[in-house]
Amino acid sequence: MVEKEEVKSIVWIDNKVKIIDQRKLPFEEEYIICDNYKCVAKTIKEMAIRGAPAIGVAAAYGFALAGLSSRAKTSEELLRDLKIAYNHLSRTRPTAVNLFWALNRMINVLKKNLKLEVKALKRRLIREAMTIEQEDIAINKRIGQIGSALFNRKVSVLTHCNAGALATAGYGTVLGVIRSANKEGKIKTVWVDETRPYLQGARLTTYELIKEKINHILITDNMAGYFINKGNIDAVLVGADRIAANGDTANKIGTYSLAVLAKENNVPFYVIAPTSTIDMNTDSGKDIPIEERDKEEVIFVGKKQVTLSDIKVKNPAFDVTPAKYITAIVTELGVIYPPYDINLREKLS
Repeated sequence: MVEKEEVKSIVWIDNKVKIIDQRKLPFEEEYIICDNYKCVAKTIKEMAIRGAPAIGVAAAYGFALAGLSSRAKTSEELLRDLKIAYNHLSRTRPTAVNLFWALNRMINVLKKNLKLEVKALKRRLIREAMTIEQEDIAINKRIGQIGSALFNRKVSVLTHCNAGALATAGYGTVLGVIRSANKEGKIKTVWVDETRPYLQGARLTTYELIKEKINHILITDNMAGYFINKGNIDAVLVGADRIAANGDTANKIGTYSLAVLAKENNVPFYVIAPTSTIDMNTDSGKDIPIEERDKEEVIFVGKKQVTLSDIKVKNPAFDVTPAKYITAIVTELGVIYPPYDINLREKLS
């Protein structure tokens, strides 16, 4: 097993992208090496890499790889080739806005530097992707410090899905807050939702918490209300794949149910995310596209089939939590409280 500081979702090395295959965790630590953007797109689409910030970093590196492999002789030809890569990468996961944020940042850098000769322009794109990765890690550490300050005593928190180092370039958003709070002696127990159907909590969050030696308890998703009502949970911490301008938040399916349960039981419900996840061009949750995934993810648990193959299945990957259920949104710029339609715009201005 690697040491805890080596848990990385994605690494740029020797002009290739090295991605830990999260589908194999926690039992195998296997890596996928990509030397072209289509390979990166496949890892995103098939969830070998997942988590909104990590998807953004992967897309940026995929874009840089597309530049390296292009045979363009001029910067204009390179732009033409990279628009094709942009379109291919942008179709992988429609809900996570970080994907589009990173791709737009990369193509804007390309357009602003078209006077450079092609080799220099390719190097510039690699530097930008590396900067996006480094910024994400620094942002997550800042979020961890800000989020930890929400607690002035030892608390038990509930998480859903995985918003740790594996879902980012490093350190994590939700688990970044938990890591920082744990270092300050503020974490009693982390209650981990298994997060059906893909089991990111059971497979990935527990994997990270074990490496960090943070006390935790795994529960099935439908147990959360029971433990919230019993008073075992002091706060619910979740990540986000897209936050609309009014504060409505798309996150892993099952998040909305937790928010309603938290509200009913007077438990704070915090969304932890970088500002790159906030989409001011999306007015409300009604405008957020929700990815529908393959029915096999529900029919099977891992490789074990648990029901009949010829049944009808719905498998939305995300749901939307209305802003009225969210106590606060924790970002690298600080904690944002309601009214979100006013305070998000003020914070980002």
